[in-house]
Amino acid sequence: MSHCQVFEQSIEIIASPKIVEFCISDRALMHQWLNPLLRCEPVGNWSTDLGSRSRFIIKIPILHPTLDSIVLERKPGLIIWGFTGFFQGRDRWECQPIETGTRLINRFEFEISNPLIRFGFNQFAAPWTKADMQAQLKRIKKLAEAQINQ
Repeated sequence: MSHCQVFEQSIEIIASPKIVEFCISDRALMHQWLNPLLRCEPVGNWSTDLGSRSRFIIKIPILHPTLDSIVLERKPGLIIWGFTGFFQGRDRWECQPIETGTRLINRFEFEISNPLIRFGFNQFAAPWTKADMQAQLKRIKKLAEAQINQ
């Protein structure tokens, strides 16, 4: 029985899709919008090209849960990272051009196979995760809109 969950949010940004995509894919900029409890480390050289690997580490003392990621799909305006670790999933970032700039859509699909961990996530972390996704989108918006004013 599948326990796939999907969280999807979007935001309109007054910046071109190219600028928004750069803010998502540049590792230095990524650490300005990622949750401060997350650290992203490349496996090899940093890249968002198809097949590129990285590790997302949650800064929880002693535990440091880690998700291994690989870029599953990549084309202009689209990056899909696949994750394995304490859950399996995909994190899709899509930059859609609109009249005023870009609609950035973040779709996070995941499955937590362990019923106990799934229960804990749904009880405690799901609302926090949704709020954090929205906060990340707001930080990307601020970052991207600042890029066009430089």
